[in-house]
Amino acid sequence: MEKEQSSTVSRRGFLGSGLAAAGLSISLIDYLRAEDVVPGFDQTKTDTDDSVWKPFSDKKVRVGIVGYGRCRFGADFGFQNHPNVEVAAVSDLIPERRDGLAAACRCEKKYDSLEEMLKDDSIEAVFLATDAPSHARQTVMVLEHGKHVCHAVPAFMGDIDDGERLLEAVKNSPGLKYMMFETSVFRDDLYAMEKLYAAGVFGEIAYSEGEYHHPISIGDPFLESYKGWRNNCPPMWYPTHSSAYYVGITHGRFLDVTARGVRPQKGEEPFTVQNPYDTSINPFIGEVSLSRTSDGGLFRMCRSRTQGETIEGGRLRGQYAGYDSHNARIEGFVGDAEGKRRLEEALAGGLKLKKYPLPPGVSPGGHGGSHGYLMDNFVRAILLDQPTKVDIRDSLHMTAMGYYAHISALNDGETITIPEYSF
Repeated sequence: MEKEQSSTVSRRGFLGSGLAAAGLSISLIDYLRAEDVVPGFDQTKTDTDDSVWKPFSDKKVRVGIVGYGRCRFGADFGFQNHPNVEVAAVSDLIPERRDGLAAACRCEKKYDSLEEMLKDDSIEAVFLATDAPSHARQTVMVLEHGKHVCHAVPAFMGDIDDGERLLEAVKNSPGLKYMMFETSVFRDDLYAMEKLYAAGVFGEIAYSEGEYHHPISIGDPFLESYKGWRNNCPPMWYPTHSSAYYVGITHGRFLDVTARGVRPQKGEEPFTVQNPYDTSINPFIGEVSLSRTSDGGLFRMCRSRTQGETIEGGRLRGQYAGYDSHNARIEGFVGDAEGKRRLEEALAGGLKLKKYPLPPGVSPGGHGGSHGYLMDNFVRAILLDQPTKVDIRDSLHMTAMGYYAHISALNDGETITIPEYSF
């Protein structure tokens, strides 16, 4: 007698057969089954040129790493894998996370706090992978202790005076390296755009834009964060992944900004409850801004948590050519005859649009293969006494425009002048 077939069908099997019967593609079925990941960390595709990495120093920088929260940024930039780095110590306020960071970085020395770590004179540089509202205060503290410093984005959050304090601290530390780890500057498209702009291929930039869309479903919790700083954070207070698509390309600045906010629609009320920002600080789930730029063009920026494609990217339009990659791909050049002539001339002169190789064992990482490059750039800046990829000027110009954009949105689109940060 033939064995009776089991009537038990797994949910996965039922879902697959049901969707297939409904005529949905296999790729869409896979999408529906995909596990939840931190947005950006899954974006690891990147491209490099055909050169070979060459050692540049026989020295090692002794680095202390602080912070191992939900994104695990402390270990994700790969300091522990760089041949010119020794992870000398780690710290996190939460013991379990501190232990996890130590294990991930193969480091034995642990401190209960940044304050304790800074007493260690053997540490030369500190990476702050901490909560955004603490970046400016902690960066100033590190510089005052005579150590190089890099930190996750943004430069400051919510307190505009932090920008001036940060600028002053860097001014008073001429022998130390400062860098903000803005991931967009090492995405393939922005990296190529910066090179093309510097080579004069685009000509004057008439228009550029940056987008940062991370959908959050209605009623779902926000990404875990220290003291809930992410929960309903004003959208433009976290602007640098987008604003980098002007500042990181031209190294210019924004002159002013006008912005509008999108308020929660019916059924979206959970966005405005159980968070540290009351509705007088942030009533919006998305914001759009328009700025005049220092080279006479316009820059549009969007920040949103509503549904649609997850995007960290941007594009530009110039006199002779533009760049319009979709979601940070490198293939985005479009130009007229003059633009193409300029591109051909630049390439013939040795211009490389792809990123250089990293040391063996160092992964490009997430956010468009940017993590390893940011870390490597910081290490090179220290050992070779070179400028960092995102210095204090660019860092503050990327960050401050979002602060003023949010004020504009709260005031029905009032145009607000943005100060220049320089010395």
